[in-house]
Amino acid sequence: MSRNHRTRLKEQLFLDGDKPSLLETIFKYMANNLSLISQLNPETNTWELKDDVIIPNEICDRFLQFYQSCSLDINDSFINVFKDTNRTPLKFISLRNSSITDEGMKHLLRHKLISLSLWYCDKITHASWQHLIANGGELKNLELGKFVDMLKNHEPNEKTPLDFQLQLPKLKRLVLNGVALQSTVSFSHLYELTYLDLTACLFADFSLESLVDLPQLQTLILFNVWPLEREIPTICKLKNLRTLDISLSKPMMPSYSSPNKTLEFIVESLPMLEHLDISGTNLAGTGVAQQEAICGAHSSDIPGLASRVECPLKFLGLYDTTNSACRRHDIPALTIAGDANEDQILLSAIMYQDRNEMLTKVLNDLYHLLRFESCTQIDRALRAVLIAMDKHIGIKHIQISGSATLFYIVKSKEKVKFGSILKNHIIRTLLNGMSAHLSDDTMMRNGCLTLCQFSIPSDVLFEYERLVRILLHGVSDTEQSFVQRIAIYLLNSLACQVDGNQKLFLGDLGAISTMLNLINDRLNRKVFDDVMEVAWSTMWNVTDETAINCERFLDGKGMEYFLGCLRCFPEKDELLRNMMGLLGNVAEVKNLRHRLMTTEYITVFSELLFSNSDGIEVSYNAAGVLAHIASDGPEAWTIQTPTREDVLNRMYTAIERWNLETERNINYRSFEPILGLIRCFETPACQIWAVWALANLTKVYPDKYCKLVEQENGIKLLMDLIDHMETCEKLKELAQIVLNNVDQNNEKNFMEE
Repeated sequence: MSRNHRTRLKEQLFLDGDKPSLLETIFKYMANNLSLISQLNPETNTWELKDDVIIPNEICDRFLQFYQSCSLDINDSFINVFKDTNRTPLKFISLRNSSITDEGMKHLLRHKLISLSLWYCDKITHASWQHLIANGGELKNLELGKFVDMLKNHEPNEKTPLDFQLQLPKLKRLVLNGVALQSTVSFSHLYELTYLDLTACLFADFSLESLVDLPQLQTLILFNVWPLEREIPTICKLKNLRTLDISLSKPMMPSYSSPNKTLEFIVESLPMLEHLDISGTNLAGTGVAQQEAICGAHSSDIPGLASRVECPLKFLGLYDTTNSACRRHDIPALTIAGDANEDQILLSAIMYQDRNEMLTKVLNDLYHLLRFESCTQIDRALRAVLIAMDKHIGIKHIQISGSATLFYIVKSKEKVKFGSILKNHIIRTLLNGMSAHLSDDTMMRNGCLTLCQFSIPSDVLFEYERLVRILLHGVSDTEQSFVQRIAIYLLNSLACQVDGNQKLFLGDLGAISTMLNLINDRLNRKVFDDVMEVAWSTMWNVTDETAINCERFLDGKGMEYFLGCLRCFPEKDELLRNMMGLLGNVAEVKNLRHRLMTTEYITVFSELLFSNSDGIEVSYNAAGVLAHIASDGPEAWTIQTPTREDVLNRMYTAIERWNLETERNINYRSFEPILGLIRCFETPACQIWAVWALANLTKVYPDKYCKLVEQENGIKLLMDLIDHMETCEKLKELAQIVLNNVDQNNEKNFMEE
């Protein structure tokens, strides 16, 4: 299997199937745990291969590519792992969007590479050229793509020609992008060259004449090379050409003086030609058909291609040509790149993957197809969009167009067919684009809306940390925007139903302080909106069984904002429920409860015991807060008013009012804080609240909470409570209800099995 085929197969692995291969699983583990094969030198901050590690070439090449595909930066520190050319040999290198510098390139180029492809590596300069030439004796493929200044001066947009020689005797394929060529540059000695791409190169006093001496040359790409008209006679001498690309991007749009004759001259001079691209030019003429002399013969609506009517081209590029040539009827080509229909657009999306100027327009065409549900080949569209976005992470317009197109793809009915690998690829691609363009509201909006089409948090857990960082950036601006609203919604979803480590990570990144800033801003402006409401909900989720986040809330003036919201927005039921839910989490932390023991706070909690806001939720949470505070005993009640006895009596009265069959807007991952209160025999009001909560939850949601009671040793605690001599009848009754609910649920599950 050829190298190109192996590369394409590797790309498919990220698009097809549902499970990663064993090798990919190993690579992923290695990528996230570089210490397995190397150690970080603290003095140089570079990774160094361990003395007892040897990695064969096949593994080295593929690991490097996989590391990059996981959105990890190929920088000098990482490349240092491959410093030893014997123990970590490399042959095929392809880097995109890498921060590698000339220092890192020195290590790579010492490997006597067979193939080197560099795109969007803007820290590589002309200093690497001599290292390439000195070590390029085996090089067969060289790509110096966009934003790789190895053959330019130090200024990024500098077009001054440099004097360089291509002393690479085995080169078969060469791609240069935007290089200023002068007469001293010659290709005539590259006898094995079959493929030459000079995209956007400047011909100062340079001529293509040296190409005439290349017997193997079959492909010549001259995209965005202009003026080119004077080079046409030379091009027509290259009799072995099978592929010729003289296309232009629309903004340049110059005109050939005699388009029909020029195109006719090209195709009649190049008998082997199969693939021709004249996109963005006027070479297709005006569209007046020219028939052959024989009556009834086929005709060509592209005059210059009349000679190919009986022998049509395999491919013809007509995207953005004058007079909309791609929409004509009689075109002597088997496949056509253009914008006339779905097939033309999808073909263009693949053919122009390395041309961001054209690709942006093609993605817009594809977006309109999907938006109006007129695209029937969703798989091809998705493949094209992902490749485009992955290749051009730094090009904002491609990321915006691509993410907008992805939105319509993932919300379509085809989404049910996506396996986990494909879902991961889509999400990773979106996050790459969002990370690269954090300050662009359109990109952030597109990304967030598309992410909302997935199952949160389950589908995004593999990129949890990166997504949290992106969303926190999206909500950090206190000025309300749609991006902020959708980002905070996603952040809240991420904070829900995840484990303690992830909640801790949210707090470490500043989720609590970010939410408090949003709330403070709205309090100062006396504005209530869904951002404020969700900010409280997010903190409720983030503080769940996470003591440090509860402390962060208190340290960030959280109680001050709680009272402020209570005064300014007393009628907002969901706001009040979210705030009291959060304070319930704070009250569960024993060493923080004393900070709630003030007359003002306890009075508010006591008053809320009889709130009808949001059913029983506010009353229930207020009782929970007071139950935990009271569980610390009379000695911890350090305020004069309200008295502990009065508050406990109000708790009894409030609980009596609650309906045991009330449906709840609450989610417990553990009953540990509630079960702890059952042991509080010296304060029966705490026990009453705890057992009522278990009775309600196991009755209304038996499938979820009966199992939790059993798993956390709740059965024994409840039986001990019933047998205890000081337990009142009401408490025994509630405890028995819980036990009955558990028995009934077990019996139901047994019968169903």
